[in-house]
Amino acid sequence: MKSILRSLALPLGAALFGALTCAGAAQAANDHCFYKGTMSSDGAMSCQTGAQFRCKDGDWKATGLPCTPEEKVAASKPCTFSGISYSTGAASCQSGTQFRCEDGAWTSLAVPCTVGDSPIRAATGDRTCMYEGATVASNSTICKSGSTFLCSDGEWVNLGTQCR
Repeated sequence: MKSILRSLALPLGAALFGALTCAGAAQAANDHCFYKGTMSSDGAMSCQTGAQFRCKDGDWKATGLPCTPEEKVAASKPCTFSGISYSTGAASCQSGTQFRCEDGAWTSLAVPCTVGDSPIRAATGDRTCMYEGATVASNSTICKSGSTFLCSDGEWVNLGTQCR
C-alpha cells in the first residue's frame, strides 16, 4: 500500500506544481508596461532613447534594434483620489488595498497597503516640485524607483505604494 501511495505522490505533486506555475505565468503575461506616463499592452513595441523595446510580462525588454522615436506620443489620462492627481503607473492606498492608475481608471493590485490608509491630505499650497529638470504640479505624483512620490506644496513625499 505504501509503495502505491509513493508512486502516485510524485506525479500528483508535479501536476500540482505545473498547474500553479502556469496559472501564475498566465496572470503575469497580461501585465502592462509604462514609459513616460503612457501605458502599453503586453507585446507592444516602444522606441526608448534610440533603442527598440518590447513589453513582456510588465517589463520592457530590449530587442537589440535601433529606432527613431515617433514625434507624437499620446499621454495617458491621470487618475484622481482624495484631491490628488496620479499619473498612469502610480499607485495609491484605498480601503487598505493598493490600486494602480491605468490610463484614467483605478485597477486593484490585490496587495495590502504597507502604510495602511495613512491620511495623505492634498496640500493647500501651490508650490511646484522639480524632477529631472521637469516641473511637477503640487498634489501630483510621479513613479521613481518603484515607489509613488507626491509633490506636496514644493516637497516630495514618499507615499509607500508600488508603481511602474
